[in-house]
Amino acid sequence: MRAKSAEKTSSQAKKKLYKHIRSSRSRRRIKRRSGLFIAPSLLGVLVFFVIPFLVVIYYSVVDNPISKQFVGLENFRLVIQNAAFRTAVSNTARFSAIAVPLSVVLSLLLAVVLDMKLPFRSQFRTFFLSPMMVPVASIVLIWQVLFHYNGAVNDFLMKFGVDKIDWLKSTHSTEVIVLLFLWKNLGYNMILFMAALASVPKDLLEVARLESATPLQVFIHIKLRYLSSTILFVTIMSLINSFKIFREIYLLTSDYPHDAIYMLQHYMNNKFRNLDYQALSAGAILMSLVMIVIIGILFLVENYFGKDVEG
Repeated sequence: MRAKSAEKTSSQAKKKLYKHIRSSRSRRRIKRRSGLFIAPSLLGVLVFFVIPFLVVIYYSVVDNPISKQFVGLENFRLVIQNAAFRTAVSNTARFSAIAVPLSVVLSLLLAVVLDMKLPFRSQFRTFFLSPMMVPVASIVLIWQVLFHYNGAVNDFLMKFGVDKIDWLKSTHSTEVIVLLFLWKNLGYNMILFMAALASVPKDLLEVARLESATPLQVFIHIKLRYLSSTILFVTIMSLINSFKIFREIYLLTSDYPHDAIYMLQHYMNNKFRNLDYQALSAGAILMSLVMIVIIGILFLVENYFGKDVEG
């Protein structure tokens, strides 16, 4: 009996071992297949993102791409002391500080208004989304017609006794670019917020109404909590888009615009044209570090205000 029991135990142990070996082989096979599917994407990220970023880091610590003498942080010091770089940083920071909050707040307000089942809701939504379908060249042409010194806006203001304003060649150029940024991005952000508002649990809203909560209380204590992740996403996308406004400014004003709208992208574009790769690389790394810090802070804020929703 003992021999049969030992033999049976040994047989069960062998079956378990075989199953373990078979499952481990199966897992390895799945991992290999998964790796083959992921390999093209990893290769693309490596070739187009990781390696170029390492090259940028390399250029930022050498005197030039020809002699390749290591200079440490000297390029960063020269870039920070450069007056054009300081002007570009100041203008970019000011523009982002104005345009990004306005874009988030106004698009959220529009989404809340359109979530109230108003008449002509679809038409309003189409109206705000239409700028996304307009080519950049057409947008620039519209803004040139509106804000040229002899444009439509000045003609309208002159009817009220206001003197002509050189919108694109004065400190008012920042206001023009902020309006352009909002006109382009409000519709897309609004759609994102409307989708997030539609996903707020209806039972919570019903309970709030039964408890006689005001619409403002419902918005602050319920809807805003569930919108935290969307607000983070919209803020990050708006911040990224604010750094991409260079394209429109360049088409409006060429290489050297008025000092009020001389952005970081102008500085980098001019450095690239002059083949000053070390200053360009140092400036790009500094901008990347600032972006990482800002986005990290946004994630911390979102985690703090959205943790009770996730729980």
